[in-house]
Amino acid sequence: MKLGEIAARLNCDLTGDASIEIRGVAAIEDAGAGELSFLVNPKYLPQLKRTRAAGLIVGLDFARSEIPLLRHENPYLAFARAIELFNPPRVPPPAIHVTAIISQTALLAEGISIGAYSQIGDGVAIAEGARIGSHCVVEDDAVIGPDTILHSGCIIRERVRIGARCIIQSNAVIGADGFGYAKQSDGSWYHILQSGTVVIEDEVEIGAGSMIDRAAIGETLVGQRTKIDNLVHIGHGCQIGMDCLICAQVGLAGSTRLGDNVILAGQVGAAGHLTIGNGVVAIAQTGIPGSVEPGRMISGSPAMDQKTWLKASAIHARLPELNKHLRELDRRVQSLENTFKVIDEANK
Repeated sequence: MKLGEIAARLNCDLTGDASIEIRGVAAIEDAGAGELSFLVNPKYLPQLKRTRAAGLIVGLDFARSEIPLLRHENPYLAFARAIELFNPPRVPPPAIHVTAIISQTALLAEGISIGAYSQIGDGVAIAEGARIGSHCVVEDDAVIGPDTILHSGCIIRERVRIGARCIIQSNAVIGADGFGYAKQSDGSWYHILQSGTVVIEDEVEIGAGSMIDRAAIGETLVGQRTKIDNLVHIGHGCQIGMDCLICAQVGLAGSTRLGDNVILAGQVGAAGHLTIGNGVVAIAQTGIPGSVEPGRMISGSPAMDQKTWLKASAIHARLPELNKHLRELDRRVQSLENTFKVIDEANK
C-alpha cells in the first residue's frame, strides 16, 4: 500500500513522497525500510535520528523531518487505525461446532458462531453476528447481543445481559455470586443469596480473567463503551458509568459507583459503598476509602489530591533527615528554655 493511500484512508496530511510502498507498521526503534511508525512521546525524539522507518505518523505541530510525515490531530489514534489496515481481523464464517452442547430452548439468531465444547443453557438468547469461542459456558436465560464476541473459556452466568458489539476476553467470568454474608449468633457466616444479575451495555470490552459479580438484589451495571483490563474485580452491585477506563488489577468493593469518563490506573482499590464522580483520574495503586468529587486527580493510599501526594512523596525520602533536624531543634529549644529559667531566677 502506498503512503499516499494510507494518508488518505487515515485522514492525515502527508509531507513527503506519496509513492513510497508501505508493507507494515512497527515501533519507531524497530521499524525498517517499508514500515510505518509513529512518534508522540517526546522521550522518543532521539530515535528520530536512528529510525529506518519509511514514514511517521505525528501530531499537527511536529517539526519538519527528512522522513515523510503523516500529520494528524490524534496521532496515536491514527496509528491504531494504521495497524488495522495491515492486520485486518479474521472473521470466521458462521458455524456451530458439532461438539457444542446447545439447549433446545435456546434462541439462536442467524449468522452466529459457537466454538468447540461450548455449552448454551436453557432460554439463552444469542443475537445475530455473535461469536462464542471454544469452551465457553452461557448459562440459563442469559442474553448475548448482536456482534458480541466471547473468546475461549468465558463463563456467562444465568440471567446476565450483554449488549451489542462487546468483546469479552478469555476466561472472564460475568455474573458469579457476589461476596455477601451475614453473621449468625454462633459466629458463623450465612451466605446471602445473590438473586440479582449483571448488565453489560453496548461496546464494552472486558479483559482476560476479569470477574464481574452479580448483585444480591438488582443489578451490577457496566455502562456503554467502558473498557476493563485483565484481572479486574468488580464487586456486587457496582454501577459503572460510560466511557470509563479501568486498568489491570483494579478492585472495586460492592456498591461502588463510578460516574462517566473515570480512569482508574493499575491496582487502584475502592472500599465500596462510595461514589467516584465524573472525570476522576486515580493514579496507580491509589487506595480510595471514601467518595471523590467529580474532576479530581487523586493518588496515594489513602487517596489525596495528586499535587499534595507528589509533594508528600518528595518529602517522604527526606523524613530521616528531617526527623534528625527536628530533634536538634528540640534540643536547642530546650537548652534556650533552661537558660531563660536560670536568668529569670537570677533576676528575682
